[in-house]
Amino acid sequence: MPKTAPARPAVARAVAPDPDRSTVRLALFVGGLVVMLVAGFGLGRVVGQPAGDSTGGSGTAGATADHTHAPGTGDHTHPPATGGAHDHSTGGPATGPDGVSGLSLSSAGYTLVPATTRLGVGPAVDFRFTVQAIDRQTVTTFAVVHDKPLHLIVLRRDLTGYQHLHPTMAPDGTWSVPLALTGPGIWRAYADFTAVDAAGSQTPVTLGVDLVAGGDYQPTPLPSPAREANVDDFVVTYEGTPQVGATQPLQFRVFRDGSPVAGLERYLGAYGHLVAVRDGDLGYVHVHPESELAGGAIKFWLTAPSPGRYRLFLDFQVAGQVHTAEFTLVVG
Repeated sequence: MPKTAPARPAVARAVAPDPDRSTVRLALFVGGLVVMLVAGFGLGRVVGQPAGDSTGGSGTAGATADHTHAPGTGDHTHPPATGGAHDHSTGGPATGPDGVSGLSLSSAGYTLVPATTRLGVGPAVDFRFTVQAIDRQTVTTFAVVHDKPLHLIVLRRDLTGYQHLHPTMAPDGTWSVPLALTGPGIWRAYADFTAVDAAGSQTPVTLGVDLVAGGDYQPTPLPSPAREANVDDFVVTYEGTPQVGATQPLQFRVFRDGSPVAGLERYLGAYGHLVAVRDGDLGYVHVHPESELAGGAIKFWLTAPSPGRYRLFLDFQVAGQVHTAEFTLVVG
């Protein structure tokens, strides 16, 4: 049979009537006037632009360099780069010069404003806070990333007591969540979110603030590095060697009774959620997940910002229950 040419999409075109002579003369006059104006404008720009002025500048420093996840699509795939490393030069949300965030309560034009920073040790209390824009107005619009509009990570300065919470927001922009600090000392709270301004522009930010729990603080020594962790009745292992300045894969496998767990469930848009915190300054390192399992493993991409010790917290879900495996990682 002869092949049939594929149908072209319909194109709507406006059809103009034939012009009379007076219309033609008017069009020629207007056309000449437009040419003169455009030429004059171009000359003015060539003469009047200061030396060194860039036409590509932006008034929102850092916003375009951030790695933004579209609402509800926080997970994405990363093809391997040459030599096994993965190029992720755009960086993470509102990171500092060495690729970490959460070191300040104000960044990228947004400020974390807690109702209080002093909480007692013991039962949970309602922790409240707002996020303010540069004009000191409370932000009320946030993109949904990793299935939530805001993630609150809380841990003590010795990297113990990890909690991953999801506050709720009132119509006035006040966030609240029950929070229990399990021991005395200085705790760090990270608010990880993507703010949406009136124009619809999205800015991913991680802000951090210290919380104080009174009492005699006795820091717990950081556990030695290990590639295996026990949590509840699971054993979790990881493969991969993070490198400074190069994005490398990390793959986690979950076992129970010596066999791989086949019932891993999606949690926050992927099969796991990984938080990495640097020992010493508690710098928050953004880790990017794959949306699907890789040969049965939960896969992430991590760029180590500097040599040193890090604490990894892997959240995974089985039978509707979230479990957290913790690892100490040393980057040489």
